[in-house]
Amino acid sequence: MKKHSIKNIQKRFAKLISKKNKKSKCSNGIYTRYKNPILTAEHTPIEWRYDLNPETNPHLLERIGMNATFNAGALKWNNKYILCVRVEGADRKSFFAIAESSNGIDNFKFWDKPCVIPQIEGNPDTNVYDMRLIQHEDGWIYGIFCTERKDTNAPKTDTSSATANAGIVRTKDLINWERLPDLVSNSGQQRNVVLHPEFVNGKYALYTRPQDGFIDIGNGGGIGFGYVTDMQNPIVKEETIINNKVYHTVYELKNGLGPAPIKTKEGWLHLAHGVRNTAAGLRYVLYMFMTDLEDLTKVIHQPAGYFMAPNYKETLGDVSNVLFSNGWIEDADGTIYIYYASSDTRMHVAVSSVEKLVDYVMHSPEDTFTSQGSVQTIIDLVERNQNCK
Repeated sequence: MKKHSIKNIQKRFAKLISKKNKKSKCSNGIYTRYKNPILTAEHTPIEWRYDLNPETNPHLLERIGMNATFNAGALKWNNKYILCVRVEGADRKSFFAIAESSNGIDNFKFWDKPCVIPQIEGNPDTNVYDMRLIQHEDGWIYGIFCTERKDTNAPKTDTSSATANAGIVRTKDLINWERLPDLVSNSGQQRNVVLHPEFVNGKYALYTRPQDGFIDIGNGGGIGFGYVTDMQNPIVKEETIINNKVYHTVYELKNGLGPAPIKTKEGWLHLAHGVRNTAAGLRYVLYMFMTDLEDLTKVIHQPAGYFMAPNYKETLGDVSNVLFSNGWIEDADGTIYIYYASSDTRMHVAVSSVEKLVDYVMHSPEDTFTSQGSVQTIIDLVERNQNCK
């Protein structure tokens, strides 16, 4: 192994992770994207991928391949911007790893080792992904993620059928994770489960996404809401759908909550993903809504259409035409950092503010659910603008 080869790899890596990010010149006034991805597979540490011992790796081959970094939970912790990233290896297995930045927009660096998630005895996770990080008022940081296992009821010849449920861990330091039992609900399967950051009537509140199968929503679907008395025995007895699928919308096929909602004076801000089917396959976009401060099941504002959709470069990747977010951070000054993944491949950041997002959600037109209604909404705006001249 030649020393200059190792040095070249380290030099390229150092240049990549120290690259400054710049704001995109194009903005709709609601948010501003940053040009560069903040995390890619190449951002994973060299020590995770290369055996640096010249005796066991004389040709300096990459021993463990990394495929993607995406769908990260987010948290402001110890004055750092923390992402709990879904890292997918070349072996298709996903795992969690913590990356941090001092400014939230660039210079994200992974911690030395990936997260070690304890297993449930006798029922280990085959794959884990899409962790939401929630700083709960009970003092714990919770991580709720999707745990995937082989469907034991499938025929032996079926090697792809799986089951999905909400796995739950908690921590005080983001290093040592305590595994709690998986969520128990009346639904066949669960994805995109999010813990509300505050107690509600003395109970833990969860946003759910019930579904009949691993891929297909079936008779389930919509963003649900339910209560858990004890997170060490997480049972949701009843789920109320608070935000459903609707025909011919961006959330026609399925939808699910992204990160935990942000509390404002006007209501709880929610960021969600919506999915529709197209001739080119599924299209994932982000949309927003607001729920009442007291009645968390009551949607009080919801703009029509998507909040953010993939631009051209973001449509390319392992799973094309997908934007997905399960992490955002509100700073003390009201700035909101929206962390999103494109096409199941890489992580990005866009920046807005509480003031702008509240304005967007409360004052943007709602969906009329017909073409004629959409035309009338535009005409109403044109006429109001004419009166302003």
